[in-house]
Amino acid sequence: MTRIRFREANILPGFRLTFGFTLFYLSLIVLIPIVGLYIKTFELDWSRFSAIVSGPRFMAALKLSFGTSLLAALFNVVIGVAIAWVLVRYRFFGQRLLDAIVDLPFALPTAVAGIALTALYVPQGWLGGLFAPLGVTIAYTPIGIWIALVFIGLPFVVRTVQPVLEDFNREVEEAAATLGASRRATILRVVLPPLVPAILTGFALAFARAVAEYGSDIFIAGNIPRKTEILPLLIVFRLEERDYAAAAAIASVMLTISFVILLLINLVQVWSYRRFGNG
Repeated sequence: MTRIRFREANILPGFRLTFGFTLFYLSLIVLIPIVGLYIKTFELDWSRFSAIVSGPRFMAALKLSFGTSLLAALFNVVIGVAIAWVLVRYRFFGQRLLDAIVDLPFALPTAVAGIALTALYVPQGWLGGLFAPLGVTIAYTPIGIWIALVFIGLPFVVRTVQPVLEDFNREVEEAAATLGASRRATILRVVLPPLVPAILTGFALAFARAVAEYGSDIFIAGNIPRKTEILPLLIVFRLEERDYAAAAAIASVMLTISFVILLLINLVQVWSYRRFGNG
């Protein structure tokens, strides 16, 4: 009878210890809080749970949070890949400064980012004043929320794609050009396929970060019920009312939807690694 091996042979000892610590840490920090969230949700009967997660205020916040997060992540994929390409493929004055600016949303507190963006995009602000004469309002609208999510999500795409571009073998591009491939064909058939796994990873990180964002959104959103109110804000309102079961219900629905979306992205990632992983 063939014996099933639990692990592959490794010259370094300590697998059981490190594996046990990994399971313990993930259970303590990740799994137990999530299970506790769902247990708290089960304190509600079905009628109250249904009333909470199907009300017009919740549905409006759900569409706004996930819709703007999806659009922001898609936009960041396009812009992030372009920025990573410029940083890797070109040498120019101020390159190091530009590279450092990309990480600014990582270091900047989200509340500070929200205040700064709001000051810029209100009708009296530098950028908002340019659109005000055209009748376009940015702050306190879904557009402002989208801008805030683009701001905090861009570094995830750039920093995920950039290392892959740096390791990309340029001789493959030269060979394609030698064989008569056009620039467009080289980009679409030679350069882009190996980047697909990294792009999907960046998209997933940017999307997850945007869905969970609170600090920068509450300032520029204006928090108008059924118009610019995001799901994390609804959770905070419920907590302030000490209605912890209702807050857990909203959070559990939000977590479930996010998990399903990220699972689908991961499945596409697995396929892309198998299809394009070897470049």
